[in-house]
Amino acid sequence: MDQLDYKPLTAVDVVQFFWRWRKWIIGATLVAGIAGFVASMPVFMKPRFKATHIFYPTQNNSIADALLQDANQRQKDPLQFGEEEQAEQALQVLQSSALMSRLVRNFNLMKHYGIDVAKEAWPQTALQAEIDARIAFSRTRYLSIRIDVLDEDPKMAAKIANGIALLYDSVKTEIQHQVAGPALDIVERNLRAKQQQIQQVRDEMRKLGEQGITNYEEQSRAIAEEIYKAQAAGQTGKLQTLLEAQRNLANNGGAWLSLNEKIRLEEEKESNINAMYEKRKIDVNEKLSHKFTVSEATVPERKAWPVRRLIVMLAMMAGFGFSAVGLLFFEFYKSRLAKVA
Repeated sequence: MDQLDYKPLTAVDVVQFFWRWRKWIIGATLVAGIAGFVASMPVFMKPRFKATHIFYPTQNNSIADALLQDANQRQKDPLQFGEEEQAEQALQVLQSSALMSRLVRNFNLMKHYGIDVAKEAWPQTALQAEIDARIAFSRTRYLSIRIDVLDEDPKMAAKIANGIALLYDSVKTEIQHQVAGPALDIVERNLRAKQQQIQQVRDEMRKLGEQGITNYEEQSRAIAEEIYKAQAAGQTGKLQTLLEAQRNLANNGGAWLSLNEKIRLEEEKESNINAMYEKRKIDVNEKLSHKFTVSEATVPERKAWPVRRLIVMLAMMAGFGFSAVGLLFFEFYKSRLAKVA
């Protein structure tokens, strides 16, 4: 068998090819366009509506630190929009299983998406596939968070989008309470221990008070004045009594001074712990929104999917391409068979 000769393909050959098969190619393109138009009808593709909710995450993680500290000492303004770090954290919270499981339960998405748990082999996988196809979270160029929800029911789309934003607030609060609750318990235990320690010091000072020592500095000064007066007046009996009181004061005065200084320091520590305790109580018992809503989702009026023009255009491009390639192979093999024969 002789080797087949091939000649290079030119632009004229391409033009001649399309002109020769123009009716077939045009026909295939039109048929594909019609098929795409029919396939994108609501009977075959249910239209979906898009609802969008946009918010800025806040920077504050502690209500007390954000609101109760002095303005000069406050590290973050509670009214300041979040930055890149807060935006990334918000996306993590939105995609968390805690939020998604609550979303599924609140809106009964298993039933809403038509997933039959009894018949579906992997219902959770099917549900996750629907969620991935219908719900999207993204960060805008201005570091806000965008929630997009697609649904056949426009009202439901808006409800889910706004519901996710509300769940973000509650889930973020619960995450913070996972730390704030134990932190409150720790501070409360430290406060009670410090109060008990102060009470022990006070008990020791009360014992000294029973021995007549209530204020070493004032008593020492007063006794010294009385001794001077008794010496000047020649009151020997009174002088002996005052000297005995002075000796008693000297023997126990050091202990009183030590206890007095100790209780002063411990009360300062108690005051600091008590201030911290009040802050931690606020963090546990009070709530502050973790977002600034920029645009709340409203009921969409026009469908977002499917885009019929795009589907028809893609179908026509596919019809044109497949028909041209098919006819090209047809001519190639026809020519090859003719030369072999």
